[in-house]
Amino acid sequence: MKIQLAKSAGFCFGVRKAITMALETAKIRKPIFMLGDIVHNEEVVRQIQRAGIKKINHLSAGKGKILLIRAHGCSKQTLQKAKKLGYTIINATCPMVKEIHKIAGRLENKGYRVIIIGDKLHNEVQGIAGQLKSKTIIIDKPKNIPMPKIRQIKQAGVVVQSTQNLDNVLEILNILRKHIPTVTFHNTICNPTKMKQNEIKNMPLENDIIIIIGSKTSANTKRIYEIAKPLNKNSYWINSAREIKKSWLKNASKVGITAGASTPESTIKKVIQKIKTISSA
Repeated sequence: MKIQLAKSAGFCFGVRKAITMALETAKIRKPIFMLGDIVHNEEVVRQIQRAGIKKINHLSAGKGKILLIRAHGCSKQTLQKAKKLGYTIINATCPMVKEIHKIAGRLENKGYRVIIIGDKLHNEVQGIAGQLKSKTIIIDKPKNIPMPKIRQIKQAGVVVQSTQNLDNVLEILNILRKHIPTVTFHNTICNPTKMKQNEIKNMPLENDIIIIIGSKTSANTKRIYEIAKPLNKNSYWINSAREIKKSWLKNASKVGITAGASTPESTIKKVIQKIKTISSA
């Protein structure tokens, strides 16, 4: 059996940087806390917990404590509150997400109504919206565009969640341009996401089955799966090697494998080994 592993499979630089910062911070002999998970992957979360970093749901007295900001970033309000409470801040926000924060802020300062194309409840999107003084409009799909609000806007500045599907973004953008006189668009989909999505547009056509590895909570893994499945019905989204079924490989001679941006290399290796074991049995 031939196995094709996507060149872009696994950690992006932003995730790798955040995990490295977290593990280095864990060496400091102070209580370390995070508001939520550092990235959307259960194995990485367990690794961070083993290092002694604790997840909290809300901020309390922070003197003598460290608050680690996750890869997805956070709102200005959260950051200001943490500092006021006495936390020492270690900011592991992805550099690409930080750049989106800056772009959104500049657009607002220039008088544009900021529109974010992304998943409304995603941590990254909430963090982008939380950089701004005025309320943003968040759009996830063309069918969910709030047309009455859109028609009232004279000039809009559009930014995008870094892991969005470009086809979805462009469809939304085309509708916005029909109803808003001035639209300034910044394509803030990150390069690792673009690479992953470009690869997965070809791999399903070149392989009998596709295995996509990543947490069900991972937005970028979800996009990969959504692109692959219509191209190859034998596309499967798994979180670990344990989920692989022998029946998937029964008549397959070529298997394509990719993984989301927060999937560890160790998980990818276990999946490849499991496939090799099944195929050689």
